[in-house]
Amino acid sequence: MATTGKTMKVFEELLENPQNRLVEEAVQNGRIPIAYSCSYVPEALLMADKLFPVRLHTPGIAGTEIADNYLSSLVCSYTRSLLEFTMDERFDQIRGWIFVPACIHMQRLYDNLTYLKHPTFNHILDVPRKVNNDTLIWMAEELKMLADKLADHFSVDMSDASLKKAMQDWNIFAGVIQSIGELRKKPHPPVTGTEFHQIVMAALASPKDLILPYIFDLKKELGEREGISKYRARLMVVGGHLHDPEFIRIIESQGGLVVADRFCTGTIPGFKSIDVNGGNPYKALAEYTFSKTLCPRMMEEFDRRLSTIIDTVKEYKVDGVVLEIIKFCDLWGVDAMPLVTALREKGIPVLKLEREYRLGSEGQLRTRVQAFIESMGK
Repeated sequence: MATTGKTMKVFEELLENPQNRLVEEAVQNGRIPIAYSCSYVPEALLMADKLFPVRLHTPGIAGTEIADNYLSSLVCSYTRSLLEFTMDERFDQIRGWIFVPACIHMQRLYDNLTYLKHPTFNHILDVPRKVNNDTLIWMAEELKMLADKLADHFSVDMSDASLKKAMQDWNIFAGVIQSIGELRKKPHPPVTGTEFHQIVMAALASPKDLILPYIFDLKKELGEREGISKYRARLMVVGGHLHDPEFIRIIESQGGLVVADRFCTGTIPGFKSIDVNGGNPYKALAEYTFSKTLCPRMMEEFDRRLSTIIDTVKEYKVDGVVLEIIKFCDLWGVDAMPLVTALREKGIPVLKLEREYRLGSEGQLRTRVQAFIESMGK
């Protein structure tokens, strides 16, 4: 595998803290961090004027003893981890919170956050569960209400012109990430799946304009790096929230090379560009959000989720799919069975892994990945 370079160490460092030094720098300069936990919140909307989005994650969490007093043990460990860090004042820089009622777990987090911490800005973005013309209008109206609320509360410019500039800034950022992701299609990619996920997660948790120079530097370094040839199988990881790059590192330690990602914090198709040429920025953001987020919460969308995975397998020459699910995730738990069956019917090998948000049982994970790769004759 590739050797960690100077710029990659920057991304590793940025992931050590839920509010990294770039967030602190932006706050010191008068900018306003807005936290979110779901891909149905369009980041570009939170990049207008002085705002910047921070994707919530809990690096290094040791346990959820405080959160367990308020949330059921049947609530997923990601939700409990977020409440734990919140109660421990690990998100003290955050000025606003935006949640999506994607599942009952996140709704309980919103309820407890409101009850326990009384944030001055705590918003639910009511995303529809179907995609059609009517729900597109609904989603655009929801985004307009959110923008108006942000403008009133933080005295920021959420005009159409400001939003279009933010959308253009997002497109520049997403385009660079996509260009690095394209390198993974090569027979010998210059970047590992672990490194790529470190880049993406660090970028999602940082102000985009402040992290962009590091991403440009890395892209230049990758152009001069020798490709990776020592691997046994090209893998694609599919599933829900995956924040810790160590999960992918363990997969790659057994000879797999993760070349594609189709999970909530991944780039396929999550880092698409937004159409900025239309007259209504809210409609453009709604269309973009529906097209780039493939979540099991959406009704009548299974075939699109499946076809996206199959198309990606072909495009990236993937040998097998690893389906990762956080324990007690109702959405992915229900979707997994027909998804595994459908992929195997297409001749695509699948390994299903149920895990906690915090990495654990590393030995078991290594054994299962090794056995999976061997089962493909690799």
